[in-house]
Amino acid sequence: MLGWQFSEYTPDDGESIFDKLLKLFQELLLHTSGNVSEALSWLTELDRKYRLTNEEYGMADFIQDLIEMGYITSGEVSGMPGYVPTSKMEIALRRKALEEVFGKLKKTKLGNHSTKFDGRGDEQATELRPYEFGDALDSIAVSESLRNAHINHGIEEFKLTPEDLEVQETFYQSQTSTVLMIDISHSMILYGEDRITPAKKWHWRCPS
Repeated sequence: MLGWQFSEYTPDDGESIFDKLLKLFQELLLHTSGNVSEALSWLTELDRKYRLTNEEYGMADFIQDLIEMGYITSGEVSGMPGYVPTSKMEIALRRKALEEVFGKLKKTKLGNHSTKFDGRGDEQATELRPYEFGDALDSIAVSESLRNAHINHGIEEFKLTPEDLEVQETFYQSQTSTVLMIDISHSMILYGEDRITPAKKWHWRCPS
């Protein structure tokens, strides 16, 4: 008898343990104002609680990879030897912050920020597609359309039909405005709430 057998779902997003730990480490760096030792301490506690690593790859391996890949380096922290973020880490944090803002733009008015949506837009692509009713006439690929007409109808008597037309594919560009505003009043840390950490992300996006 046919039926279904269910088992526990184990997600597999293809990310390595290092990539997952790196994302958490970068987020913790923002919360610790760039204090590598404190961020690693927090990450170690999370590893103990949620088992982020395994027997083959542990926190010591992760720290060694951070050093070898140039994300952290030896330095002085409050006059004591320790680790500090490198310029590579700072660039990675800024890129991550920008991707959070611009990585999922939606269709809107014409602008200067490219999106992944194809269709009638203002950013030309290299691909061609068949003509659809409503396409702008200036987007028609003339050479390709004439070639299709000769292939489909012969060269004795020229004939051009809508089925012969091809247009240049375009991509939408989205409008966005970015404003930097940081509230430094006492209410940012009032009642034990952390409101300043999200504002720190702008420090990484907007280097001085």
